[in-house]
Amino acid sequence: MNERMKELAERLITKHSLAEEEYQYLIENRSADAAAFLAEHAVRVRREIYGNAVFVRGLIEICNICKNDCLYCGIRRSNRSCDRYRLTEEQILACADEGYLLGFRTVVLQGGEDAYFSDEVMCGMIRQLKSAHPDCAVTLSLGERSLASYAALREAGADRYLLRHETADREHYERLHPPEMSFDNRMRCLNDLRALGYQVGCGFMVGSPFQTSQELAEDLKFIENFKPDMCGIGPFVPHHDTPFRDEPPGTLELTCFLLSIIRLIYPPVLLPATTALGTIAPDGRERGILAGANVVMPNLSPISVRNKYELYDNKICTGDESAQSRSCLEQRMSAIGYEIVTDIGDIRKGKRYE
Repeated sequence: MNERMKELAERLITKHSLAEEEYQYLIENRSADAAAFLAEHAVRVRREIYGNAVFVRGLIEICNICKNDCLYCGIRRSNRSCDRYRLTEEQILACADEGYLLGFRTVVLQGGEDAYFSDEVMCGMIRQLKSAHPDCAVTLSLGERSLASYAALREAGADRYLLRHETADREHYERLHPPEMSFDNRMRCLNDLRALGYQVGCGFMVGSPFQTSQELAEDLKFIENFKPDMCGIGPFVPHHDTPFRDEPPGTLELTCFLLSIIRLIYPPVLLPATTALGTIAPDGRERGILAGANVVMPNLSPISVRNKYELYDNKICTGDESAQSRSCLEQRMSAIGYEIVTDIGDIRKGKRYE
């Protein structure tokens, strides 16, 4: 690690902030030594807040119907080969009940932008979830909605909302999305969610088509300024029925390097080791945890639909990512010195870092 890298890394560790061009320098000049140094300190600051806890969230993928046509996504509306499904309200609530019996205290409802899941439908479901399990946090990941919609869902009892910004660079955003989608609207949504009192998650793909080190640096600076409660990053993995089918995937190495940086930028952030990490490497999620992540999201969806929510090729959908296989996940985390915990994992424990 050269002197410039060491100086920037040490300043990041102590000040939690760098200039955009300094983040770019870290990315472009990274090495195994630099990655190990940043990971060591990322793990240290995470342990100061959360100990050796890895938080689990029960993921329910409620539908793969989507009005959008994002160029990277396997459930884009133009993909006529996609085997579409939509869970019923009864199925969703049954999945949540099963998760509760398995010990989960956070449920994540994720799906495409499907008009069926109107405010009326979602608010009714959220109220039922909260009534049945008042000690649970409800997280939504349902894409872009209006301010009024977000407000209604919040008032019904939703606690958290995950909305990846995908890229903080306007031009890059436009190269990944169809013309009817707007960078400004994505940012409006994130700011609306924050103003309404949600715990808000953002995030981006690592190694997405056309992505440069400068754009990754913009993402890191955005995260520094926005201070999300959660931040989901994972490697880009192409899907065979999208325009980006032949693009190379993102790497485990760069994703883990960025996980460490994000932990050091904002130490209390809840930072998942994503399914995509586990897809590109058998030990990908463990590597993510060892780089600074502290959340995993096992799947509570009915087994019959898990392989249909295919955002990218070869997504793992049976085995340890299953909520029912919690004991396997516990063993894997224990093997690297971590403990699975099912409580809601409130980020406010770490607010002293602000």
